[in-house]
Amino acid sequence: MEARSSFERFNPCWMLLVIGVWCLAPIFAQAENLRLVTGELPPYATQERPDDGIALDIVRKAFANAGSTVTYTFKPWTRSLEEARAGQWDGTAYWGKNPTRDIGFLISDNVLTEQWVFLYRQRGGGTKPFDWDTLADLKGQRIAAVQSYTYTAEFWEMQKAGTLKVEVAQDDLGNLRRLVAGRVDVAVIERNVACYLMNAHFKAEEVADLRAHPKLLTTQFTTHLMLSEKLPQSAERMKAFNRGLAQLKKSKDYAALLHYPQCSLAAPAKALN
Repeated sequence: MEARSSFERFNPCWMLLVIGVWCLAPIFAQAENLRLVTGELPPYATQERPDDGIALDIVRKAFANAGSTVTYTFKPWTRSLEEARAGQWDGTAYWGKNPTRDIGFLISDNVLTEQWVFLYRQRGGGTKPFDWDTLADLKGQRIAAVQSYTYTAEFWEMQKAGTLKVEVAQDDLGNLRRLVAGRVDVAVIERNVACYLMNAHFKAEEVADLRAHPKLLTTQFTTHLMLSEKLPQSAERMKAFNRGLAQLKKSKDYAALLHYPQCSLAAPAKALN
């Protein structure tokens, strides 16, 4: 058999391919699957949706922009927080800022700003529609709220002072039921959470006259990915996530992800000045 020439044995094209693969090796090495722990809060975080919820899908896509994949495990929120802080998971999402709770974590840039609004029933017969500009305008209204929720400091201060008549329930679903039944005048609730609950627990005719006032209660309710300070990889992972999140927010996809489809409350909101 004829021996191959030195050119055939040392084809430069093969050498270039080998060099190219070697140069790309560090890039492939950086890709990893991150294990994040979370809790149920539909439609933002939930096993009921194939994308695991609006917020968790944003976190996944931001990490994808940084070259990483994400696997979610659902547990009770308190347990998720404690285990993530101890470094048993790569991180946890998604959380509002809380100076006490955030101890031991690196906090990401804002994943999304929750849209807290006042829901009311639209009445006919020339009745003046519900409107508000400042919280003082709510004086005299029966307001449904959840005792354990943050809302704003001003909201609870005015409730404590007796300026606002706030009637508390254990959860948002209970408040929606009271609003539908006419036992309260308005309910303060996150817009997409309201959309989910209306779709999941009510007949269309029961909630047909519910409206969300276009003014947000607050524009400061930001939410975040949290990575444990105990894991040495967390700092670099957070930098990569924030870069991927910034890239996602520049795309048209981001606004679409925040929209709950086929919901009568999904009109754009006016920011609170």
